[in-house]
Amino acid sequence: MKNVKGEASVIGLGAMGSALARALLQNNYPVTVWNRTTAKAELLVKEGAVLATTVADAAAASPVVVICVADYKTAHGLLSTQEASAALRGKLLIQLSTGSPQEARDSEAWARGRGIEYLDGAIMAIPLQIGTPEATIFVSGSEPAFRESEPILKNFAGNLRYVGESVGSAAALDFAALSYGFGGLFGALHGALICESEGLQVGEFGAMLANLAPSFSGMAKHTCESIQTGTFAENPQSTVTTCAGAFELFVRQAGEARINSEFPTFGLGLLKRAVAAGYGDEEFAALIKVLRGEGSNKGGLTARRTQNV
Repeated sequence: MKNVKGEASVIGLGAMGSALARALLQNNYPVTVWNRTTAKAELLVKEGAVLATTVADAAAASPVVVICVADYKTAHGLLSTQEASAALRGKLLIQLSTGSPQEARDSEAWARGRGIEYLDGAIMAIPLQIGTPEATIFVSGSEPAFRESEPILKNFAGNLRYVGESVGSAAALDFAALSYGFGGLFGALHGALICESEGLQVGEFGAMLANLAPSFSGMAKHTCESIQTGTFAENPQSTVTTCAGAFELFVRQAGEARINSEFPTFGLGLLKRAVAAGYGDEEFAALIKVLRGEGSNKGGLTARRTQNV
């Protein structure tokens, strides 16, 4: 692989792709860009980017090629032409589109079969955060390729994290983190309904959630540690039975206030299954055993151990 420290091409100039290209330009990197509609490249060209007329030209222009489009299917459609794949040979391709771990593995296999170095990344930030200390990007794949491209990638995110040789790891962590985030947002929506039913200001509720964020993230950390170690019955901080009781109250309140009850009803159903399986006196984290489809484990510690991603 050629030295990748000097310049880069960015394929895809949506809000995120444009932010990536701009972060490089602001740090004085020579940047070639391509987008299906050239209008989106106009501002970047004024800022110093070179506009390629084809994907193949963009790939040929730089030793490292970053692609950030809607999904892996779109990315593959752009890169799999004979001209583009030939131009990518010997280059480093960094995939920053959104996709699943399996799609990352398939993309790596496709790239390697054509003599292309490959890294897979997941952006945990909005476009406005790109280039800032709080932006996070997970990157997985070849460690030598990552170390070579690290100076470029650091322009995108202050919290750049290499998560291992297994190329699906970045996408897996992206999905895992978003599961936690969306789960919280679903809870926030139900909380907003509760506030509305009692005449409370939803905006003030949101501010309260922001202040409580460290506490909630601490709970999530404790839950994941319990799952990792399999310690569900030793000194539980909040038992499955206790949590089931709380969700019964949520459902009751929804009925009394005549608001939607789908969120608490769903949670209560899972918790009741855990109690029925014999996990009532164990940590809330024991609910993972129901989600895994495991049987009753009244003896306490489970022998199953999860693996680091």
